[in-house]
Amino acid sequence: MSKVNLLNYSLDDLIEYFASIDEQKFRARQVFRWMHLYGVADFELMTDIAKSLRAKLHELAEIRVPSLVAENKASDGVIKWVLQVDDNNKIETVFIPENDRGTLCVSSQVGCALECQFCSTGRQGFNRNLSAGEIVGQLWWANKRLGHNPKDGKIITNVVMMGMGEPLANYTNVISAMKIMLDDNAYNLSKKKLTLSTSGMVPWIERLKNDCPVALAISLHASNNAVRDKIIPLNKKYPIEQLIQACKDYLVSSPKDYVTFEYVMLKDVNDSLEHAHELTQLVKNVECKFNLIPFNPFPNSGFESSSRNQIMRFQKVLHTAGYVTTIRKTRGEDIDAACGQLVGKVKDKTKRQEKWSKYILKPIS
Repeated sequence: MSKVNLLNYSLDDLIEYFASIDEQKFRARQVFRWMHLYGVADFELMTDIAKSLRAKLHELAEIRVPSLVAENKASDGVIKWVLQVDDNNKIETVFIPENDRGTLCVSSQVGCALECQFCSTGRQGFNRNLSAGEIVGQLWWANKRLGHNPKDGKIITNVVMMGMGEPLANYTNVISAMKIMLDDNAYNLSKKKLTLSTSGMVPWIERLKNDCPVALAISLHASNNAVRDKIIPLNKKYPIEQLIQACKDYLVSSPKDYVTFEYVMLKDVNDSLEHAHELTQLVKNVECKFNLIPFNPFPNSGFESSSRNQIMRFQKVLHTAGYVTTIRKTRGEDIDAACGQLVGKVKDKTKRQEKWSKYILKPIS
């Protein structure tokens, strides 16, 4: 009989599991706190748990976290961990330290099925969804590696679901993982400091609003359907007008009073001043902020980043229209840890890697 991985369980799920093995509710809470608050994966180290229960758990269950394959530190302090999740697949998790916060960029899938043209993760293919335990395990691992002690306050203050994969395409497991991250018996994150980034899975944005509203970021990257259809194939299923309406509706339940629109700046694709003016009209009824992202190159991408001057001109149009607009500082680029560069290692069941490797890509026009 295979052992259950307790890292997959929310507190309510763990209480239910403990009831099924004739153990009391408070014992489940104790084990949950040991796992997440104190980062303990060995039942024998849970010193206030009865020996009989420790023996039972050792027989029936485990606390299985991803294993470290490699750690790379960038010149700007960013750390990228390559983590093994099974025999065939690895994922990447990135820690971004700043003066007033520490942000962890967490993956939700092994690869990505959406095939956004400017993203190296999307180009590499897709194998499977991560379990809730594999998602939470990245936060567990990062806390352990960074030497977190709950008595000293948080090292990781913010978590962004912006790593490998489309979070809403792994909805159930992502929701379970986020609820664990928010639990005050575990990581006690604020809903304002837990951000989910999506390419625009409109029906699931509506579900998220009801099930677990957290800060919302949208990978927008275009001001009209014609451009977005070319660079984000998902737009053909959920056109940009539907996405914008979903964002407006989401704000009713959002812990923040705005949505963040992420916009990768692609030279001669989506970076003209006409595009900027079009954006201001597109989002005029949505409380929002813009985050302009210089494109981070990867081999055979077929794209170039807009010039710094063009990005600043684009920003000025949005500023003039009254929108808070930041230009993302590129972090971790020298270790391929910047936005759109995460690749891990995927046993690609989509055969997409094979397809792309057959030719040099040409710019999309």
